[in-house]
Amino acid sequence: MSILKEFRDFAARGNVVDLAVGVVIGGAFGKVVSSFVDDVLMPPIGLALGKVDFNNLYLPLDSKVAAGLSLADAKKAGPVLAYGSFLNSIVQFAIVAFAIFLVVKAVNRLRGPEPEAAPAGPSDEVVLLTEIRDALRK
Repeated sequence: MSILKEFRDFAARGNVVDLAVGVVIGGAFGKVVSSFVDDVLMPPIGLALGKVDFNNLYLPLDSKVAAGLSLADAKKAGPVLAYGSFLNSIVQFAIVAFAIFLVVKAVNRLRGPEPEAAPAGPSDEVVLLTEIRDALRK
């Protein structure tokens, strides 16, 4: 019975619940960003670059893979380097990283400035020299 109580106490802590909510929201946000990049952002960029479909950009690594195939067909024919998917992932990462940066910046602004640390007292050497000076004055 004590292990169930320990688990309940662990799961009820604020940090664990906050982390769980963050993971769920982060997963949903990742899906939204993926859809935004794949369905909204990259198609106009591909159109502007001459009707390029970034999801189907690849480099054949074997002579068996013919040029002009879709990525799925090229993967069936042999090994390929799917750099178009990688480019999409880089754009997705940049968007997520920028969004996280904005959130952290907003949270830091809400917290306000950090309280300044109290100035450090004089070092041991300065205290000792001050005592010597005062002793010599007497």
